[in-house]
Amino acid sequence: MAARVFALVVVAGLAAGCSDIKGFFGNKEEDLPDRPAEQLYNEGLYLLNDKHDNKKAAQKFEEVDKEHPYSEWARKSLIMSSYAYYSGGMYDESVAAAQRYITLHPGSPDAAYAQYLIGSSYYDEIPDITRDQARTQKALGALQEVIRKYPNSEYAISAKQKLEFARDQLAGHEMMIGRYYLERHQYTGAINRFKVVVTQYQTTRHVEEALERLTEAYMSLGIVDEAQTAAAVLGHNFPDSPWYKRAYALVKSGGKEPAENKESWISKAFKKIGLG
Repeated sequence: MAARVFALVVVAGLAAGCSDIKGFFGNKEEDLPDRPAEQLYNEGLYLLNDKHDNKKAAQKFEEVDKEHPYSEWARKSLIMSSYAYYSGGMYDESVAAAQRYITLHPGSPDAAYAQYLIGSSYYDEIPDITRDQARTQKALGALQEVIRKYPNSEYAISAKQKLEFARDQLAGHEMMIGRYYLERHQYTGAINRFKVVVTQYQTTRHVEEALERLTEAYMSLGIVDEAQTAAAVLGHNFPDSPWYKRAYALVKSGGKEPAENKESWISKAFKKIGLG
């Protein structure tokens, strides 16, 4: 009987103190109210457009994704967070958000833009040709994906323009290293670098010089047949180039004329894309 009375007292005490306990721990629903997704999204737009605070805007868009993960606002916010990060120069964060968007919404109309943001983020951090070109390679790959997957999108034209610059940058890097080897009479190393330009980047402005440098390197090694072919291909495709005049003079100095060997890798490389 005593035990039962004690139990009733405890229950009564708990009931009486319920409001005190609730006040002590706080009302979870009052502390963390559900904020409408649209409200969070508009706050992000305000921070982005009016306050120009890209980082806080991106974080606000990310809140939409966290609090309303399955809503249409979450999808919109994810692409906006990538854009906000990109506009603020926070490229790694932009790439991460855009990649997540493509993973979650591969068939969305904005998937093309997400892929373009990835390419543009890498592109905007392309270093000068004296430095490692890993970022340029990433830009090249991402921009090629825009063109391959979304050829009819509004971003494909811009991606092609950026792609050409990235290719030119990579070719320039190969030329720089090739010249370094050539100046030190490391002809095999030089040839390997110029070969990359001729086979992979022959639509860039560096290909004329690459062919002339190949003429130099092959003449220095005594591989006259390849030197003649490099000069002949250069003359056939770029007859008015000052680099052809140099290549022609080099071959002539060895008592030969530019002459194309159709079995040479140089000749085959140009025939492959129809320039030869």
